This record gives sequence, structure tokens and C-alpha cells, in this order.
Amino acid sequence: MRIIQSRSFEKKTKRFTRQEKKSLDDQVRKIADDPKHGQEKKGDLRGVFVHKFKIETVQYLLAYRFTGEDLELIMIGPHENYYRDLKSYLDK
Repeated sequence: MRIIQSRSFEKKTKRFTRQEKKSLDDQVRKIADDPKHGQEKKGDLRGVFVHKFKIETVQYLLAYRFTGEDLELIMIGPHENYYRDLKSYLDK
């Protein structure tokens, strides 16, 4: 299984500190080990899974989906306007 990062995901993670990136890597490993770890969305976001986790005191949402055998990390961010931004990103 390959793990692919979208451009949006890469941009957001560049701003993370080393410790935040380590915590994010642990969460990505959890998802890779158990692909159904997150909650599958319905409606317009069908086929997209969202995993919620905390780094320090901030709760992040990580959207991902499966393309064949690969795991695509779509977007990461705090809850505020997250689903709106995710939907507009996927519509592009």
C-alpha cells in the first residue's frame, strides 16, 4: 500500500512542528493498519473517510480515501469550515 498526499495536505503539514508531524505520522500509521479506522461520510462526500484526533489541545480532522490499493491523504485541518472546504476541494 502506497500513501499519497494531496497538494492541500502537503501545504498544511509544512507548517507543523517536528513534534506535531511525529504525532500525525502515528495517526497515519493507525489508518494504514486499520483502513476503516475513520468514519465514512455520506452524500456528496461518499467514499471519503474522516479520522478525528488531537495534537496537544487542538482537534484535527484528517480526510482520506482509497484509490485502488493506495491510501490518499486528502486534507487536514481544524473543524471550523472543514467540511465546506473539503467539499469544494473535491469538486475541483
